Amino acid sequence: MISTRRVLISGGTAGIGLATARLLLEQGDRVVISGRSPERGEAALRSLNHHEASFIACDASDPAQCVAMVDVAAERLGGIDALVSSAGGNPRPRLLKDTPCEDLLPSINRSLAPTIMPARAILPLMTGQGGGSIICFASDAGKLSTPGEVAIGTAMAGIIMFCRAMAEETKRNGIRVNCITPSIVEGTELHDDLMADTFAGKLFTKAKLRAELGVVQASEVAALANFLISAEAMRITGQTISITGGISTI
Repeated sequence: MISTRRVLISGGTAGIGLATARLLLEQGDRVVISGRSPERGEAALRSLNHHEASFIACDASDPAQCVAMVDVAAERLGGIDALVSSAGGNPRPRLLKDTPCEDLLPSINRSLAPTIMPARAILPLMTGQGGGSIICFASDAGKLSTPGEVAIGTAMAGIIMFCRAMAEETKRNGIRVNCITPSIVEGTELHDDLMADTFAGKLFTKAKLRAELGVVQASEVAALANFLISAEAMRITGQTISITGGISTI
């Protein structure tokens, strides 16, 4: 029997974040989802249709808004047992030669900041309450170089190392930090958007052919996140876990 958990899901209005919220609510957990758009937040709540779900508007790349998000969520829930950080800026592959110099760092930061800022913002709360679990989403682009994913891969590698280093620093406070790195995830708006793009669509169509175990679904990534925040995974921290269906085995 899983006891009720209090979970904040940053980037929880769509895709993997929303799939995770749905799974946790089905198990009896209490969930706060966040995202930049109040309209998308309200739509997400309608789709979840659960009295233990609520929404906070937050731009996860903004430090002040992240701190405020954590404060409001903790007040609503009476504490936060787990953070699932899945806001990632929906990056689109682009060759480095086609990326203007002035857009390179902003491109990296659009993927990096929204994922790591909520984790930093929740640190004082979890330290004070004596523990908690943090899950950040990156992608296998942070492990495996791919044409068109120089900026994306740089950001993803940054998220991976952030989680590993944060886990090392916070384990003495009972905080666990892990990173999940999917490749292609069906059942998300991002997947459909990328497949409709001429360059990204060709890239990912080829990648899908290597998914000998099947292309990963959003619900499967949610199930992995659920396990990592569970009591059964209480000894697991500082890990980067790929879920790709065999597209890569790094």
